Amino acid sequence: MPPTERTVLHRVLLVDDDEAVRAMMNASLERKGFEVVPAANVAEALGLIATETFDVLVTDLHMPDPGDGFTVVTAMRHSQPNAVTLLVSGYPDVQSAMSAILLEADEIIVKPFEVGKFADLVREKILTRRPAARLEKERVGVILRRCLSTIVAAWLVRAKQSKELSWLPLSDHDRTGHLAKLVEDLAHRLSKGSASVTMEIDTSDSPSATAHGELRYLQGYTPAMLVHESRILQVTIFGTLQSNLGRLDFSLLLPDVMTIADEVDSQLTQAMDSYMKVMRKSAA
Repeated sequence: MPPTERTVLHRVLLVDDDEAVRAMMNASLERKGFEVVPAANVAEALGLIATETFDVLVTDLHMPDPGDGFTVVTAMRHSQPNAVTLLVSGYPDVQSAMSAILLEADEIIVKPFEVGKFADLVREKILTRRPAARLEKERVGVILRRCLSTIVAAWLVRAKQSKELSWLPLSDHDRTGHLAKLVEDLAHRLSKGSASVTMEIDTSDSPSATAHGELRYLQGYTPAMLVHESRILQVTIFGTLQSNLGRLDFSLLLPDVMTIADEVDSQLTQAMDSYMKVMRKSAA
């Protein structure tokens, strides 16, 4: 049905690497009077988001990497927060598996879907979409402090799932060790500003990291386990930041990420040093 003179022409950014699927959705939308701008990959989509304005984003999740759709949705949310965002996926369990993405996307459409009703769904979302609330931007350190208990809980889940760590029978309290204090120390360093990245390399002492290394030796950890749990900590921290993208102050994200990598590595080094000192003392 062609658009009438009174029809509001909404612009849709349509992102999918499958040409046939893209053409099908494009035709469905144009028949209902939408102006469609197609993009075949993430790079093209990000370029369009940066240079043009859209009312709607429709993007596939896999193009070809699992996180591609999330990258596009996040960019749109950051650049054009009032746009309706629809994520398309071929996985039937996506509603439960992609809870983090649900925080960013207005709707997840599971393939296969009825093409005839696709444009109507888009129009319905435009009509019912509420203006995006502007979230106060936060530095990474502020987010880590606010989400401290969540970080510890998420780290504990990953640690229990790890074969390298879970073989050692420990209570939840003993398994987390000094983790909460290590994250607090990290947040404190982040609060000093980006200059700390260059000024404090190899110079920041962490009593918590030293105590953590001693504890891990007494608990029966191996040096490899120390390294592995440190890697899990970094993964958990970055996962927390991903879940808070709407609040992140992107202007300071890069130096903060550099500080995280340096501080976690510094904490691991100090924990390993204290671990080896206790081991040598025990051997003597």
